[in-house]
Amino acid sequence: MAVELKELTKRSENYSQWYNELVVKADLAEQSAVRGCMVIKPYGYAIWEKMQRLLDDMFKATGHVNAYFPLLIPKSFFSREAEHVEGFAKECAVVTHYRLKNDPESGSVVVDPSARLEEELIIRPTSETIIWNTYKNWIKSYRDLPILCNQWANVLRWEMRTRLFLRTAEFLWQEGHTAHATREEAEEEARKMLNVYADFAERYMALPVVKGVKSANERFAGALDTYTIEAMMQDGKALQSGTSHFLGQNFAKAFDVQFVNKENQLEYVWATSWGVSTRLMGALIMAHSDDNGLVLPPHLAPIQVVIVPIYKSAEMLARIDEKVAGIVERLRALGISVKYDNADNKRPGFKFADYELKGIPVRLVMGGRDLENNTMEVMRRDTLEKETRSCEGIEAYVKDLLEDIQNNIYRKALEYRNRRITTADTYDEFKQKIEDGGFVLAHWDGTTETEQKIKEETKATIRCIPFDSYVEGDKEPGKCMVTGRPSACRVVFARSY
Repeated sequence: MAVELKELTKRSENYSQWYNELVVKADLAEQSAVRGCMVIKPYGYAIWEKMQRLLDDMFKATGHVNAYFPLLIPKSFFSREAEHVEGFAKECAVVTHYRLKNDPESGSVVVDPSARLEEELIIRPTSETIIWNTYKNWIKSYRDLPILCNQWANVLRWEMRTRLFLRTAEFLWQEGHTAHATREEAEEEARKMLNVYADFAERYMALPVVKGVKSANERFAGALDTYTIEAMMQDGKALQSGTSHFLGQNFAKAFDVQFVNKENQLEYVWATSWGVSTRLMGALIMAHSDDNGLVLPPHLAPIQVVIVPIYKSAEMLARIDEKVAGIVERLRALGISVKYDNADNKRPGFKFADYELKGIPVRLVMGGRDLENNTMEVMRRDTLEKETRSCEGIEAYVKDLLEDIQNNIYRKALEYRNRRITTADTYDEFKQKIEDGGFVLAHWDGTTETEQKIKEETKATIRCIPFDSYVEGDKEPGKCMVTGRPSACRVVFARSY
């Protein structure tokens, strides 16, 4: 059974299949009876809860508060911001009726045709329209600004091809929506929240990211600028891991949200929105895990330490239980989440395989000889290295080990990412490097036509125009690799999820 539990397709054989199998076998999520929607299982949801808790604290530390807005949005709201509705029109699920009834002829439940809504309602694909219609009632004067709201919610975007966590019709996320008196304040807010996302990704997810601004073709529908963090997965593809949008005054004008400024003049409000979703779960899995299962950074692991006893008699188990109880108590006092698995319905080998598959960062084992010698076997999940340690001071050792594992997972991901950032000066060179995978820095002439041509011919997109420099000379002007026209700097291309 332990062997069957661990049998995963190897990443080198079929990366996509490896991912799909791992999500299911590690008890993170599964397909539901509703097309395109997933069931997030308790272990997967526990990871998402840790992400939520940490992010929520970070948002509140920057002055944001949580609110909640309706799931259903009147269809007319979407028509007020033309670019926004065009961007989401093909993904919207529409509610047309409000009642069911029993059909006397067939005996089945049918939609009551007499219960048609006067105006159809859209299940939110995002909340800018309903929120800005609400903000109109909240904002009258500069004294009412800024508004710094966030909501934790679900959204629905009709997807044809779905994959657990990465792309599902319904997913969980947070969406921040802020209102400001000046353009400068709104732009500063959008950048600030992108930095919060980057800090969260690197500090807690152990995920190095590239920060930058999207091209016009890739920006959010209705935004003036979209800022993004882009992460590299182990197959060399990019995953957009968080976005922050400077919306200008577009939504304020669409919903007539004006305020009286300090000069007693009417002015439209400036806006931002920003969000991350359960797609981060996909990033966490694909960036770090291996052929044995999940590799979870300790900062996000629901269980950081598991302790497994090996015993030959009930008397020996009782003695181990007594010894381990104090260790568990002291570990928890240090803020470490611990599970002591002394259940007798599974063999130790099965438990080892299961906890390895689920990515528990540290495994401690105590057997009869360990009991006599006052020792424990310690295994770290990131390297699978084992050692025998004295029980004296083991709690402090484990605490330091968890930090070392966190840092090592980040270091490994960073080194891999940096090895796979390359440059291309000609279109032929670019095509070859895109086939090889990774991030390719190349010059682009800034036109949508050239960007579309590259996408159609190579399946690569501009992930961002990076803020920071990643190779020597990437911020210097040059010539577009396709057209030869002037280019301000190199941009990041990659194939993506």
